[in-house]
Amino acid sequence: MKTKHLRLMQRVYIILFFCFMYLPIAYMIVFSFNQSKGYSLFTGFTFKWYRSLFTNASILHALWVSVEVAVLSAIIATVLGTAASLGIASMSRKSRLLVTNITYIPVVNPEIITGISLMLLFVAYQRFAAQSAWLPDNIMGLPTLLIAHIAFNVPYVIFNVSPKLKQLDIKLYEAALDLGCDPRQAFFKVILPEISPAILSAFLICLTYSIDDFMISYFNCGTVETLPIAIYSMTRKKVSPEIYALSTIMFVVILSVILVSNAMESRSYRKDQKTLREEGA
Repeated sequence: MKTKHLRLMQRVYIILFFCFMYLPIAYMIVFSFNQSKGYSLFTGFTFKWYRSLFTNASILHALWVSVEVAVLSAIIATVLGTAASLGIASMSRKSRLLVTNITYIPVVNPEIITGISLMLLFVAYQRFAAQSAWLPDNIMGLPTLLIAHIAFNVPYVIFNVSPKLKQLDIKLYEAALDLGCDPRQAFFKVILPEISPAILSAFLICLTYSIDDFMISYFNCGTVETLPIAIYSMTRKKVSPEIYALSTIMFVVILSVILVSNAMESRSYRKDQKTLREEGA
């Protein structure tokens, strides 16, 4: 009897949890198709807010800036973070522990501190560059925004790739060297395929965090507007249903990317398990 009540409580908890997490998103999606601008009563189904969205130049420009910065920063951060993870993995235990703890600081550090500190760094650079004849001094905008997002994303790459490197059997790399591969070939043919799921996961995390970021972008964007900053500027007056439509599209796209990524990882896992069973047989 107790077990039955416990299972019932678990189900109720799970239902309440998912309602708390996803009902606001469902509400937003429903009202992105609402005929009127109000958000307390659904008056009719329409696509006009989606059509209006794709003719709103300011929102589309902010979206393009966000996507551009997110993709570039995610690619660069993934490359730098993967290289850093390989370097950390080759260190001694004490050095690795020290560097790992230092790398963890930006993750637990409040974003407002990271954003302000990077802004102060860029301001100091501009003052120094203004006194120099060969350094560009007007960098506030896309350059500072890109650098700030890269600095913000690199630790997340390290903490995704490093555990995968710890699970890697070093004998595979040594075997590749014994069979005639040089270190570069051994890396691309043995190490990289093994850690590629972690690299892909790190890239998607960087992409999501970068598109979503407001605080760091706000302090380092100069006169450039990212999508979160544009939405913040609009919500100071009144939230337009166009924002509902845009948020719905972004939610669907990100959800699709996550589902495809999980499907690819699941397919790769099943393939590996099948190979192991065939080798065992």
